[in-house]
Amino acid sequence: MEIPNDIELSLVKKFRQGIWSRFLKGIKDYQLIQEGDKIAVCISGGKDSMMMAVCMKRLQRYSKVPFDVEYIVMDPGYAPANRQKIIDNAAKLEIPIKIFETKIFDSVVNVKQNPCYLCARMRRGYLYKNAQELGCNKIALGHHFDDVIETIVMGMLYGSQVQTMMPKIHSENFEGMQLIRPLYMVREEDIINWCKYNGLSFIQCACRFTEEREVYEDGSSNSKRQEVKELLKKLRQVSPAIDKNIFRSVENVNLQTIISYHIGDEYHHFLDDYDKGRSVRGTIAGSDE
Repeated sequence: MEIPNDIELSLVKKFRQGIWSRFLKGIKDYQLIQEGDKIAVCISGGKDSMMMAVCMKRLQRYSKVPFDVEYIVMDPGYAPANRQKIIDNAAKLEIPIKIFETKIFDSVVNVKQNPCYLCARMRRGYLYKNAQELGCNKIALGHHFDDVIETIVMGMLYGSQVQTMMPKIHSENFEGMQLIRPLYMVREEDIINWCKYNGLSFIQCACRFTEEREVYEDGSSNSKRQEVKELLKKLRQVSPAIDKNIFRSVENVNLQTIISYHIGDEYHHFLDDYDKGRSVRGTIAGSDE
């Protein structure tokens, strides 16, 4: 049996509570991995996806549920230095990556409206396609708990909707494929601390658009996600439990108190059955039930 290196072992020793236990909890609670799965672990080169790859490598080795993995890196047009850093880090972490080429950055560089949205869709499509060609039925992305919370708040403040980043979803365009998020319960702070503890340095966002975004004197930027990060940071100073409360709010939705909601194209409005006289607790108003 392969002997784990010290960096991997730190996940289950120094960071067992903050990372490894929460990683396992997300896998179990949301049934992300089943026997016989072949999962493409998608590595962007950043801290989150790299740590996810180490977690998945260890899980595959010791899991009682047998599954296979492929570690894939999509190069959307990285600068040579960023590409080499990904290769060097993968070697250091003993991750056997497979790199495939695309020209996504070149394709969207002149797009004026929503280039980030288009880039994200194209990247996701390439990941599904290449994973499927490798015989995989799932792709794993490195989104963590903080990403989930930020998505909920962004949806409300800027998207006029209540939604969340789901722990797993079915692909709409690649039949039989699913997307899973193994770091769903892991906090970003713990990932950062793991990197610092092991002296690891990963690439930041290598996108030419975000590199050119305007940054103001107070450190803020025109990135909506960054604005939400700063807002949550301030709210945590008042209430340390703010993140858990936001997350639990999407686990504890009472549809009797929602003005309208939809499931796909099927829309519902509270007036549809208001005259039935049900209270917000679901009982008949005025009854002893």
